[in-house]
Amino acid sequence: MGKVEEMAVSTFREGFNCAQAVLTAFSGRFGLSREQALRLSAGFNGGMGRMGLTCGAVTGAFMALGLKAGATRADDSQAKLKTQELVRTFSKRFCERHRALSCRELIGNDISTAEGFEQAKKAGVFTDLCPRFVRDAAEIVEELISVPETT
Repeated sequence: MGKVEEMAVSTFREGFNCAQAVLTAFSGRFGLSREQALRLSAGFNGGMGRMGLTCGAVTGAFMALGLKAGATRADDSQAKLKTQELVRTFSKRFCERHRALSCRELIGNDISTAEGFEQAKKAGVFTDLCPRFVRDAAEIVEELISVPETT
């Protein structure tokens, strides 16, 4: 496991959510403070506000990719296309490893309900599965942003 993956998993094990863990692993590289990254990604836990939708590790990765390539001008269609390409490539690679992008599908529980959340906790999902998603998301982002730009 590389340094960025270790940082992401360590942040998750501190008690932060998947999105926070992935985004903060990359935030300093792009001029975003740890505190800003933690706040920005706070609502993406458990598949966006614990609704079981897109996995927090995935949304954290999307935010990190946006920091790398996102448009800062409305007319920058090249940056918009590059970001979309990175997000699609990330999604394909993540799904190759884990078959899905949604929290509910990845962990096999509907954590949007109190019962589902408790079942997931009892099953060890947050200690066994989620750290793998965080690690893999950080690894894939690192691979994608480390590729030299071609013109």
